[in-house]
Amino acid sequence: MSKRKAPQENPNQAITDLLSELANYEKNVNRAIHKYNAYRKAASVISKYPSKIKSGSEAKKLDGVGTKIAEKIDEFLSTGKLRKIEKIRQDDTSSSINLLTRVTGIGPAAARKLVDEGIKTLEDLRKNENKLNHHQRIGLKYFKDFEKRIPRKEMLEMQDIVLGEVKKVDPAYIATVCGSFRRGAESSGDMDILLTHPDFTSESAKKVQMRHHNKILKKFDSLPHCDEVVSFQAKAFASS
Repeated sequence: MSKRKAPQENPNQAITDLLSELANYEKNVNRAIHKYNAYRKAASVISKYPSKIKSGSEAKKLDGVGTKIAEKIDEFLSTGKLRKIEKIRQDDTSSSINLLTRVTGIGPAAARKLVDEGIKTLEDLRKNENKLNHHQRIGLKYFKDFEKRIPRKEMLEMQDIVLGEVKKVDPAYIATVCGSFRRGAESSGDMDILLTHPDFTSESAKKVQMRHHNKILKKFDSLPHCDEVVSFQAKAFASS
């Protein structure tokens, strides 16, 4: 089995951060998913580029970086800022929506609804917790914790613990860590784990599936340093 290469530092962090901010704006405020995907793809490709990008034309040679994004990179590299980003940051509605969507459980639609109701800050949310569901309340309660990046070393330790606990529930479970961790990131915002089971399909009895899911939830909830189980999504897929 080949070992995964150690992740390297991103020499273009400022550019990828900028593109990620634009991506979040398009998703959360404009609801323009195609633009969101374009910015995310460009950010992902550039994050893997081994040397510091010196111009938009250099970036454009990479698959996933188009003319418009290359022009924005040129503007940023030559001025140190981007007019579009400056405008977004000065718009109260956009800033508030982007802030609220950083709370786990609050999506773009829910954030816009809250902003329309005059709830624009985390303090506003705390004063109106009755408008939040359980998942959102947990996201608000642990907002600062969820904002912190988890170093890869800690992610590896968490992976061993979590996957070990899953196997205790049923050795047949196949657990795969996904997301940025799987792509080799130096740090991650959270850990996404895909669980599959050879006996579970779309035809499986829901009661049997839920019994297994509840066992896993209890396992996670009993882990050291686990204060809350925030979310657990279960879906069944037909086997081929």
